[in-house]
Amino acid sequence: MALVRISRHLRRFFPAYPDKGEVVDVITVAAAVEMIEARHPGLGFYIVDEHKTLRHHVNIFVGQDLVSDRQLSDPIDDSSTIDVIPALSGGFQ
Repeated sequence: MALVRISRHLRRFFPAYPDKGEVVDVITVAAAVEMIEARHPGLGFYIVDEHKTLRHHVNIFVGQDLVSDRQLSDPIDDSSTIDVIPALSGGFQ
């Protein structure tokens, strides 16, 4: 089963999300996002838009590889680690 981890910045909005990540039994990144949304309502919509396309402010890595398809059809296997990382912006005040 694959492990889906979210950044510390996302856990601020989803405090019930386990620090070590969630285990999912799926074969694509899209299916992993759907399962995470079912467990943590609102998180999936932060990651994908209404067309199920990866939002521009979010990056997803499978292992060390950035997902290649904004539709998230990238395959995963039982040893995969999926990291969801939002873009951070801001600056000095």
